[in-house]
Amino acid sequence: MDRIIVKPSGPLYGDVEINGAKNSALKIMAACSLAEGTFHLMNVPDITDVRLMSELLVSLGMTVRENDTNSLEITNPGNLTAEAPYELVEKMRASIVVLGPLLARYGKARVALPGGDDFGPRPIDMHLRGLEMLGAKFASEHGYIDGHCERLRGSRIVLEFPSVGATENIMMAAVLADGTTIIENAAREPEIADLASFLNRMGASVLGAGTSTIVIEGVEKLGAVEHAVVPDRIEAATYLAAVGIAGGEINLIGARPDHMDMLCQKVGEMGMRISADSNGLWVMANKSLKAVDLATLPYPGIATDYKPFLVAMLAVSEGVGIVTENLFSGRFRYIDELIRMGADIRTEGHHAVIRGVENLSGAPVRAHDIRAGAALVVAALRAQGQTEIREPSHIDRGYENLVENLSSLGADISREN
Repeated sequence: MDRIIVKPSGPLYGDVEINGAKNSALKIMAACSLAEGTFHLMNVPDITDVRLMSELLVSLGMTVRENDTNSLEITNPGNLTAEAPYELVEKMRASIVVLGPLLARYGKARVALPGGDDFGPRPIDMHLRGLEMLGAKFASEHGYIDGHCERLRGSRIVLEFPSVGATENIMMAAVLADGTTIIENAAREPEIADLASFLNRMGASVLGAGTSTIVIEGVEKLGAVEHAVVPDRIEAATYLAAVGIAGGEINLIGARPDHMDMLCQKVGEMGMRISADSNGLWVMANKSLKAVDLATLPYPGIATDYKPFLVAMLAVSEGVGIVTENLFSGRFRYIDELIRMGADIRTEGHHAVIRGVENLSGAPVRAHDIRAGAALVVAALRAQGQTEIREPSHIDRGYENLVENLSSLGADISREN
């Protein structure tokens, strides 16, 4: 069985280069279906999800080639097959974002219902309602969504919740629609702004990305371009949490502090020292952290992807912290694994009460999803004895060289087959 083994070590010291954002790279790759030509994407992380998206694009009729490190060359010859097969889509939820571009470019799309991480239901109703307001029609059968349209037309769309995926799907569809589309209550994540920047480079007209109101003027045609993906704020948060748990001092090279304001504020309240510099973010923890209360909220609030790391930090902090999950109903499932490691955590509904302990205890645990798996790895840095994290393939979906990077900082960590 493939597994990650973590043994007690000590504080972490050194530098870590932050890779491109998974949640941005996948959507930008999907957007390459909007125009013919050869795209050059830089700062793309070498992770399983990117390879899955590459396979999906190839199944549509594109070619994907790795050039230099973290660089992809994607060629769209036109006349793509507008069908995303089940065997690929069921492995990765982000695959649903090919729906909007395919409808806009070809007037039809057949996409399998998405799979992905195991932390509760995440319906795509808002994606479909938004695209319907642009003129698409949908039918669902045999596990597939079949969409078609004569020509998409601009519309005012008010999202009932600032869904990242729905915002992205609607935005990519609207760039080739007739007229003006306004998305109200849009998601504001940095990855949305990065996707909009990519679309604008292609010749689109997208204004307001990164705010709650996005205005898109439809254009007739787009072209292939070069683009560098923004750094991954979730990966940066992972190493930040590792220092909070193990102690030490590291530099997160390339991290964007302006994308992590609320997180930096919260861990600062816990006792970490953080400073932005020209290279990224400097973080230090030289004493036990103090417990705080926190709640997940849409950006710029505390991201739900940050929460597993914060729970792991609170598990070894002084005092009692209460964590409230406002976005996904099933995203406390990894807590049972932390309890196996000796954490004192009680859950009730969408709340978790965490009473800090001095040290955790090494144990065999299972990675349920990308971020939960990474949180178990960093929690193990403060565990006495050996911790074995099983099913690390989930972690591979979102991290390039997590084990190697932590080892370079001084952690006693290895991967075994």
